[in-house]
Amino acid sequence: MIRASLIELEAVVAIASQKSFRAAARQLEMSPSALSHAISALEQRLGVRLFHRTTRSVSLSAAGEHFVRRLQPALREVSSTLDEVHELRDTPSGTLRINTSKGAAQIEVLPMILEMRRRHPDVRVELVTEDRLVDIVAEGFDAGVRLAEAVPQDMVAIPCGAHLSMAVVGAPSYFAARPKPTRPKDLLDHECIRRRMASGQVYRWELEKRGREVTVDIRGALTLDNDDLILQAALEGAGLAFVSDRAAAADVAAGRLVRVLADWTPPFPGLRLFHPSHRLVRAALRAFIAIVRESTPRGRGHGKAGNPKERNAS
Repeated sequence: MIRASLIELEAVVAIASQKSFRAAARQLEMSPSALSHAISALEQRLGVRLFHRTTRSVSLSAAGEHFVRRLQPALREVSSTLDEVHELRDTPSGTLRINTSKGAAQIEVLPMILEMRRRHPDVRVELVTEDRLVDIVAEGFDAGVRLAEAVPQDMVAIPCGAHLSMAVVGAPSYFAARPKPTRPKDLLDHECIRRRMASGQVYRWELEKRGREVTVDIRGALTLDNDDLILQAALEGAGLAFVSDRAAAADVAAGRLVRVLADWTPPFPGLRLFHPSHRLVRAALRAFIAIVRESTPRGRGHGKAGNPKERNAS
């Protein structure tokens, strides 16, 4: 009888799904060389080639397609059984990996994670912050936290923290020789600090008043890619900035910044914690979801993610 280890079988399915040894290795948390050796050893024992490999591509052979088609349902059943048994543990444990943006981490996520660590010391938490949107399943994360409109539609999305709003702010020194804008089109007469998104595009300011949405392609000689730098530049009088109202709140309260167009920056749905709908939710993630719900004001529903639209996803 030919035997194969569970990791070898999972490796075959991962490579077939990712169509890449390197991507599959990341998913399985092993080195590409170890993965290649495991597949070669399995192919030798089976006496058939499962994959056609070139320097640029990986594809299943006819035998490989048959093997994966029969193997996938069995692996799903094994995985489900193991997860169900593991989740009988009373105490959450293991590593919880969460992906979010730097702004979201500062605004909402880090305090929740610190509370998670206080309540569940057996859980290790790895928080990765980056502006680019990632495939949390492909990159091995348990969950992500992003603005509601940036959450993929096939994910379970849970409100995370309070509603958010943006703020247009400038330093008193900036307004010393300039009138304050009172409507969106006035921004075109001002020096504005532009923000370059992770995609490479320059963000166009999105304003709204009583359901009327206006997008302004603002002008300015300074373009930055970091919210902290944008706020710092505004404090130095370099121009108007469009930042989270929470980020600017202390400076506005102290008089270091002046907020304008407040009636054009209403609250919006804010952040969502999201995770795959097809996976059994691990005990550690369930515990974190409970903390998120405790920390989020009542009245914010949850469910499948909605249709996204472009916004500065910090």
